[in-house]
Amino acid sequence: MPVNTMEEQIVMTPKAKTDKSTTIAIERRRVELSDTSENRKIHVAGGDHTGIIINKQIGNGSGGGGGGGGHQGGIIDDSPPHQLSLEFKVFLVNTTTQKHTLESRQLRFWFKDEFPLAERAKYSQEFFKELVSPLEFPRDYVGFITKILKLMQVRYTGMRKIEIELRQLEETDRPPERPMSTEPGLAGERTEVTERKLLEMIECAYPNPMSLQEIAKQTCSSEEEVRHHVSNLQSKGLIKSLDKENTSFTRVVLNETNIRIVKQMPKMVKAKQPSIAIITAHYCEKLAVDAMIENQETFVRYTTVGESNVYTLGNMGSHRVVSTKLPSVGHTREAMIAAGNTTTRLLGTFQKVDYVFLIGVGGGVPHFTDYNKHVRLGDVVVSAPTDSQKFVYLYCDKAVENATGGIEFETRGWIPSSLVLQNIAHELQQEGEEEWATAAEEGMSILSEQDCDFARPPATSDKLYMAIGEKDVIEVAHPAAPSPVQPKRRMESRVHLGPVASGRMVARDDHIRQELAARLGILAYDSEYDSVLESIIGNRRDCFVVIRGVADYKDGTRRKDWQPHAALLAAAFAKAIVTRMDPPIDD
Repeated sequence: MPVNTMEEQIVMTPKAKTDKSTTIAIERRRVELSDTSENRKIHVAGGDHTGIIINKQIGNGSGGGGGGGGHQGGIIDDSPPHQLSLEFKVFLVNTTTQKHTLESRQLRFWFKDEFPLAERAKYSQEFFKELVSPLEFPRDYVGFITKILKLMQVRYTGMRKIEIELRQLEETDRPPERPMSTEPGLAGERTEVTERKLLEMIECAYPNPMSLQEIAKQTCSSEEEVRHHVSNLQSKGLIKSLDKENTSFTRVVLNETNIRIVKQMPKMVKAKQPSIAIITAHYCEKLAVDAMIENQETFVRYTTVGESNVYTLGNMGSHRVVSTKLPSVGHTREAMIAAGNTTTRLLGTFQKVDYVFLIGVGGGVPHFTDYNKHVRLGDVVVSAPTDSQKFVYLYCDKAVENATGGIEFETRGWIPSSLVLQNIAHELQQEGEEEWATAAEEGMSILSEQDCDFARPPATSDKLYMAIGEKDVIEVAHPAAPSPVQPKRRMESRVHLGPVASGRMVARDDHIRQELAARLGILAYDSEYDSVLESIIGNRRDCFVVIRGVADYKDGTRRKDWQPHAALLAAAFAKAIVTRMDPPIDD
């Protein structure tokens, strides 16, 4: 007996097919179903897939009604242009030839009219994350399309239509190259000894000197092997020895003038007392900040017991500033204690400091579908509260899975009692980029004499990856800028205001990092600065801000090629804030 119904179904229709590409439309629509036993051009699924209709014939745009009633299986394609889209790439392996084919997969989204406009980007990003979930990533075409059908039918009912375009890009005999992780090696694991690696270690420790014995221990190498590379670095004028035995070394800062080696900081006249302190952690960050400072004078106090200190004093706009570099930063207890102690010593030495800037690199939080929320390499994130998050900086102590499979986070947060620096940052973001761009260009000119390259890396190096398993990743395209195209700007980078976060748990796990970001509105992650912030609060400094130039999509430490430029942009934006601050008042 014929069945006639008019129910909402999920209808899949092939739209176009070539040798290299296939386009499929999946649409939610009310369909009149008649007895389909005589219509071999459509398939009405049953069982677990009840409510899904498959058109076997490519839609020609000349029919309607979802393939029923003699309409040749065609569906009228009268949709307006898609409302959101994203693209990612996967490698397919031919099990017969073992050749690898790079394939682009683009998803284009349409939403129900009543679905809130403000929620669409987040909704489609959540759809994408669930589609490529590491535990259930579909490994073949059938599984991939089936998962989209079921997600749309059961969980994402606000979507009206999804179009999938599968396009083969290239075939190769070589397996795909995955982005290399630069996570620290395990204790006792040998690190390849190169000049570049040793220079990075000495730069990281600066101003603390490093001994041959320490370097050999950290790299699990012999002192003879280390000495060979150290001698080459000395001959190039990049490092210098601090003892007669030639066993302890520190970085040589090129073109730095007015350097004084001291046992303790000399007393400073009132007019030279800084009111602004700038704290950095990486060598390139210190160079970038110092490029913004005029009338520099640097004091270095070396010590074999405890932490050495480096202070560069000078002018930035109408303000006196002091910059320093933490001797080490990261996830070890020793590094955290050292960072806190260095901050406390800085604020104790310069007691007129009222404002503290934490300047350097960080990892951006990408948004796969919304250009306005997407933070990419070379952008700058300024720590600031939002409507939904009052803290400017959060540290994740713990992330544990609960009984229902969700993640529960334990976090600590910090917020300055005065938001004057954040308010100036907001003004700069809204009013334009002239001050920031000028500072960056002037800084680039000064830094061109350094052996470190502060130029912007090529745009093609900004690749966005998403983990879909322990070792597997997919490359995701950056969301396109909304049309109409914006006029050309002086800066390729954008400024974002929102919370910055850190923590060992989020540093190690892509899924946890994304989940925390989505829940708390995090825009960037960095290495652990909780002890630095505790020291700032403990020393009763009411105004502080964290400014991060985005160097990767983790915590800022993984992409060495983007670090110098990202540090320069963060330092330039800090200078733009300082030059807008009210001039200091003599008391």
